[in-house]
Amino acid sequence: MRILVLGFTGYLGGHVAEHLRALPGVRVLGAGRSPAAEYGMDLATARADELARTLADAEPDAVINCVGATGGDAVTLTEVNSRGPAVLCAALRKAAPVARLVHLGSAAEYGPGVRDTKVTESEATRPVAVYGATKLAGTVAVTTSGLDAVVLRVGNPVGAAAPPGGLPGRIAGLLREAGDDPDAVIRLGDLSAYRDFVDARDVARAAALAVSAPRPLPGVLNISGGQAVAVRELVRTLARIARFRGRIEENGGGSARSGEVSWQCSDVTAAEDALGWRPSYTLGDSLAELWAATARPGP
Repeated sequence: MRILVLGFTGYLGGHVAEHLRALPGVRVLGAGRSPAAEYGMDLATARADELARTLADAEPDAVINCVGATGGDAVTLTEVNSRGPAVLCAALRKAAPVARLVHLGSAAEYGPGVRDTKVTESEATRPVAVYGATKLAGTVAVTTSGLDAVVLRVGNPVGAAAPPGGLPGRIAGLLREAGDDPDAVIRLGDLSAYRDFVDARDVARAAALAVSAPRPLPGVLNISGGQAVAVRELVRTLARIARFRGRIEENGGGSARSGEVSWQCSDVTAAEDALGWRPSYTLGDSLAELWAATARPGP
């Protein structure tokens, strides 16, 4: 089976590619802007006809789109998260109309949740920031494309190679900088929000299952840990794993989006029904993996 992984050198794309390479009978084809890519693609700028030619050359049985921007201005977010999936769908309709498309969306598409309530895929989407809005536009492009496609609406991923722009990766970096200094102080914003964390390896396994699951699949499936955890607990757990001896203070500048979305939790029942998938790693497992990778000496 030839599986084309777009963004295979990125955070989640790297986990997806690694998981797929361990499966028998699978040929992973890397696509993206990296020099290591077998197939060069830039979803933010490419035209549909250009992508169609590349897809025709790759001849994929399935495509997993892990390309996404979490930071940057509105133009960048729109180009990558909204335009990219739309152009990809147009190219697939022309060059590989029977290939299954698995697209990684985001739980940020839902917007603010209701405390003690798990959101299902049928819930109304009310993103509060540009990121969530652009990811939602990408989801709409995929689910209305007419392709054999599914969007995996991913919660807050945690694991090795977590980018420093996200909270887990940022905290791990700060803890590594602090080392074993008992006088170290890490100043953060308000950590009272609740988030639904999911191990990056579980996301990769869900993507692999979605590629080969019997059709048709639901248009959207939640892929999350299925429970809300206080961000404060994540930070404290990671600090314990790192054996941090200093202080953590919540008097720094916080995220405006976190303030607007104080609760986030997804119902993953549909993913279990459609894919036989449930999260297999605890948050402690995920944070231990993140810390081990963060603390590992570089080349």
